[in-house]
Amino acid sequence: MSAGGNGAGASYVVRGTALRDHWFDAPLDHADPSGPTIKLFAREMFDPALESAGLPWLLFLQGGPGGRGNRPLGLSGWLREASKSFRVLMLDQRGTGLSTPASRQTLPLLGDAGAQADYLAHFRATDIVADAELIRTALGSGPWSIFGQSYGGFCALTYLSFAPGGLKEVLITGGLGPLTGPADQVYQATFGRLIGRNAEYFARYPQDRAVLTRIMRHVRDVPELLPTGERLTPERVQMLGNYLGGNTRIDALHYLLEDAFVPTPGGDRLSDGFLTQLSAQVSRAANPLYALMHESIYVQEEASNWAAARVLSARPEFAPDAAEPLLTGEAVYPWYFVQDPALAPLREVAALLAARTEGWGRLYDLDRLARNTVPAAAAVYTEDIYVDRDISLSTASAVKGLQVWETADFHHDGIADDGEGIFARLLAMVRGEDA
Repeated sequence: MSAGGNGAGASYVVRGTALRDHWFDAPLDHADPSGPTIKLFAREMFDPALESAGLPWLLFLQGGPGGRGNRPLGLSGWLREASKSFRVLMLDQRGTGLSTPASRQTLPLLGDAGAQADYLAHFRATDIVADAELIRTALGSGPWSIFGQSYGGFCALTYLSFAPGGLKEVLITGGLGPLTGPADQVYQATFGRLIGRNAEYFARYPQDRAVLTRIMRHVRDVPELLPTGERLTPERVQMLGNYLGGNTRIDALHYLLEDAFVPTPGGDRLSDGFLTQLSAQVSRAANPLYALMHESIYVQEEASNWAAARVLSARPEFAPDAAEPLLTGEAVYPWYFVQDPALAPLREVAALLAARTEGWGRLYDLDRLARNTVPAAAAVYTEDIYVDRDISLSTASAVKGLQVWETADFHHDGIADDGEGIFARLLAMVRGEDA
């Protein structure tokens, strides 16, 4: 169907999964319904054998910020388990995927950097929750179930704060962020955990310590160009620390590093294969909102002022010129908007957002959360380097009735490791059943 109005397309089947596309018109600012509008896209997924069963809705809130909804190629992992009980709605959160995308290509349509920053001030969890409620109403659903992964869990807490009447039950994995500021506390905790995760990695693959140091020194002295044309820098090599956030990804980092160097007539150089794989990891071309909005997910009535960069500057072990530099993880720094061609045109916008206080209202209602009556359960990963365990448990204690399952068996990508088991356990918890 055309994307020109609210409605649903016909269902189709991809490898045993029935899919149906949905489009919705939403106000950019829900406080001004007569103002500019954006388009929202969501994809319904269900087991075609259960289409006539009248299963209730489950809204999946993706991690990020700035990540579009998953595009699975079949009923596998957590989706397989969820489809036994639900029709799953996979939302492209505003600005991502097919939901009026926001990028270096589209944002200039709005005007100068100030106009773009004002526009993006409407792309936070409170806006995503308002979008979800608009969609729920348009679908004719009563209170529905939601499943939030990582940043999707932050959004779930916002949902419990401002629209709990729309919720039947809440499941969260790796997504209990801090309920109050400042953003600095997040990076002070997660950079500390990242030091330990680096040590764990290099104990597992001791040969990679020398390889990483060699790569870092090499790119400082020898121009190596990424497929997108820019020179590779030591800071962007360190971004490979994103691999350390998961059970299913840590070994992939070793396989990447073993491809690093090849002999050439001009001496050893980084291989095309290595550079191509690294580029796919460090470019934000596919999710620029992640870089633009990342620190805003932690701030409330305050500016972030590049919190990660300030905290990291006090950690000399992460300095690119350290004797044995460590890998960094999930954070955003000002130089992103200089070195990444997909972000460079947005450098001024990013600076305005980092300094902004206007529009960064409260993301959570602490009194409402303390009186929560919606069944909720969360998986907290003990060694999570992205969403700190201690912060998560503090947040959980502030939400009445929120059940916590803490486990050291998984890292941040737990649902990629055993999505079926994790989903089944959390669903059983919120329903008072034995897992």
